[in-house]
Amino acid sequence: MLKDITLGQFFPGDTLAHKLDPRTKLLVTVFYVVALFTAKSYIAYGVLILTLIVAVRISRVGAKALFKGLKPVLFIIAFTALLNLFYTPGTELCHFWIFRITIEGVRAAITMMLRITLLIMGTFLLTYTTSPIRLTDGLESLLGPLKKIKVPVHELAMMMSIALRFIPTLIEETDKIMSAQKARGADFETGSLMQRAKALVPLLVPLFVSAFRRADELATAMECRCYHGDEGRTKLNVLHYQTRDYLVLGYYAVLVAAVIALR
Repeated sequence: MLKDITLGQFFPGDTLAHKLDPRTKLLVTVFYVVALFTAKSYIAYGVLILTLIVAVRISRVGAKALFKGLKPVLFIIAFTALLNLFYTPGTELCHFWIFRITIEGVRAAITMMLRITLLIMGTFLLTYTTSPIRLTDGLESLLGPLKKIKVPVHELAMMMSIALRFIPTLIEETDKIMSAQKARGADFETGSLMQRAKALVPLLVPLFVSAFRRADELATAMECRCYHGDEGRTKLNVLHYQTRDYLVLGYYAVLVAAVIALR
């Protein structure tokens, strides 16, 4: 299960999706999320699904990687769909015991499953095609106006990028510790809920120690390279919008307008 968590991974490539300005991809992701939560009709969801399919084909990441990232949240998707199915009032189709299924409930369950699935895939595609460094630069540039009110934009962007960068590393470390504990007789899959919680203690302690050690090593490395935050900092690669960025932004702006119109 841990190996199925792909958040924070970056797949290098030379496609149009990889070449887009990171600010464009961040704004496009925001537009896509807004369109998802605004969509009400199946036509709108069909347009959003088609847009995601085209984006996946252009990025050449592969649908397999996106569906693999959905495995850890399948329970949440199914649970949310069931809640909407049984507890949405409306025209009753059938009922058994304390559960009632309505036409509106079926529609709500389907749309909620689509919404969560497309939301996760769309946001994962952002990290798959954008390196943590470029993601930091793009986020810092977009939040730049907040510097006027003394918001530490650079530090916030750096922390977010470091967190994304170390998610795959911590997952790999967790998998190694679990394998080592299982070799010593630990059981994480059987027993009551309390027994499983107690079995996680030998896993969490070394994981926290490893995480703090990596954080200390990273801080030392940054100090050795004379890192002082945003003060006096220059960039090797300065971000510039190109024609393709304006075209992509224009398309997604039209997409949001079309989804709102289809309501």
